[in-house]
Amino acid sequence: MIETGLRNKVVIVTGAAAGIGKTTARRFAQEGCRVASWDVKDTLAEEGGVFQKVDVTNGASVEAAVEEVFTRWGAIHVLVNNAGILRDGQLAKYKDGALAAVMSDEQFDSVMAVNLKGVFTCTRAVVPRMIQGGGGVILSASSVVGLYGHFGQTNYVAAKAGVIGMTRVWARELGRYHIRVNAVAPGFIATDMIRQVPEKVLQGLVSHTPLGRMGEPEDIANAYLWLASDAASFVSGAVLSVDGGAVTGT
Repeated sequence: MIETGLRNKVVIVTGAAAGIGKTTARRFAQEGCRVASWDVKDTLAEEGGVFQKVDVTNGASVEAAVEEVFTRWGAIHVLVNNAGILRDGQLAKYKDGALAAVMSDEQFDSVMAVNLKGVFTCTRAVVPRMIQGGGGVILSASSVVGLYGHFGQTNYVAAKAGVIGMTRVWARELGRYHIRVNAVAPGFIATDMIRQVPEKVLQGLVSHTPLGRMGEPEDIANAYLWLASDAASFVSGAVLSVDGGAVTGT
């Protein structure tokens, strides 16, 4: 068995009320970590952890939560920037030759606020504590659509592509402080958020996945765990696609 080196490490997981975030918080707790689960929705903390109600788009909320974690445990070793939302829509949708809808400012701004600014806000707050502690790991949720685009997701794709860009910048900036920075690019994962997609569309996504199924939240949680572990100690600035081969099927 590979020794992860994660026992008793302090881990923050954003968007931990459900889906990938909840599964990730549980997985780190199973590894013996002390986990702070963040979300705007109420949830239960995993065993050995705490829950904090945090709006990742609000700098004051994030800073207060970071201070609480540091006061409780004296360190922050891993940040998993998982929080994200969907507000899909075409840039300009036509029906019967007439303009029927456009992507609204609210659709665009809300997704960028959570999925991109939230990653920036949380990372900015955590990094000084990691430097103070001699290092750490920053992991952020991108997406395969951030690499290759996807119909009807101008806002989501822009945010997830931005996460990749920030990951590569931070890997360069923070390596000297022994902070590793990586992104995970999930494919189509069986979560409540994905289940909002019409069934016909879902089947199309599965048909373009060489492994012939959607992923499970555990697949992504295990990827985060590995990237945070000592087994990945020389991995930084990487984007790990966890997509059942979907990239090759596009």
